[in-house]
Amino acid sequence: MISIILIIGTFFLFSGALGVFRLPDVYTRLHAASKSATLGVAGIMIAAFLYFLVEQNMVSGKLVLGIIFILMTAPVSGHMISRAAYQKGVPLWEKTTRDDLRSSTKKTNTRG
Repeated sequence: MISIILIIGTFFLFSGALGVFRLPDVYTRLHAASKSATLGVAGIMIAAFLYFLVEQNMVSGKLVLGIIFILMTAPVSGHMISRAAYQKGVPLWEKTTRDDLRSSTKKTNTRG
C-alpha cells in the first residue's frame, strides 16, 4: 500500500514536469506545476507518514504539518504567480478562447 501511494505521488510529479516542458504558455505551465506539486509531494509525504506509522510504530507530527502546509500553500502560490504574470501583461496562448480575468478587471477598473 505504501509503495502504491509513493508511485502515485511520483507519477504526479513526473507528469507535472512533463507539463511544464510541453504546455504552451506560462498559465498552463503554472497550473501543471502547482497541481502536480500539491498531489505529488503530498502523496510522497503521506507514504512516508504511513511508513513511519506502520513500520516504526511512530506518528510523525512534522510530516502531518508538512502535508497540511503543502496542501494549503502550493495552490495559492500558483494562483498568485499567475495573477502577477497576468497583471504584468504576459500574453495568453494564441488559441485561448476565454479570458475571464479581463472582463472582471474591466468592471473593477471602470468604477475607480
